Amino acid sequence: MIAIIDYGMGNLRSVQKGFERVGAEARIVHTPEEIRQADKVVLPGVGAFRDAIGHIREQGLEAPIVEAVESGRPFLGICLGLQLLFEVSYEDGEYRGLGLIPGKVVRFDFSKLPNGRDLKIPHMGWNQLVWNKPCPLMRGLDSGTYFYFVHSYYVVPTDAAVTHGRCQYGYEFTATIWRDNLFAAQFHPEKSQQAGLTMLRNFAAL
Repeated sequence: MIAIIDYGMGNLRSVQKGFERVGAEARIVHTPEEIRQADKVVLPGVGAFRDAIGHIREQGLEAPIVEAVESGRPFLGICLGLQLLFEVSYEDGEYRGLGLIPGKVVRFDFSKLPNGRDLKIPHMGWNQLVWNKPCPLMRGLDSGTYFYFVHSYYVVPTDAAVTHGRCQYGYEFTATIWRDNLFAAQFHPEKSQQAGLTMLRNFAAL
């Protein structure tokens, strides 16, 4: 069973419907016990980092999330769920994340770019994901595939080796990470049509 973590923020039903469309069993879960019993875990999310990490800690979900990653079970972070994996976010202040990936979350800053005024924040819409190494989640997809993004902040890993895919918006940024059983994407696979469904199908098959 795939557990989709409900911590009070995120388009949970859309993610669940995406898995259902590829024939995978996925349940929205709310408790530490449900996370611990799952075969695979998904951390979705939209909204503010501060509120999200606050809800996770208030509901006692931090420890089982960390345990899920450290146990070797397949784990997928989506959008804000990617950012929460990092050590610190500078969204409207400074907030400590889950610390599973060394690095930070920062806002797009186009002030020093010649065409900076033409670039809108948030980065919203379809954009290409480019990668140089095969990844189990991207099986059947080609580098350069388009996915759907909506975000104003992006992750900066301390170790570049955890970056799998990159995207260009003003400048290049990390859009997917992969380390052992831990996968995460800045874009929304559940909103990315067939490419996104392929990615969810691949995750369910791990």
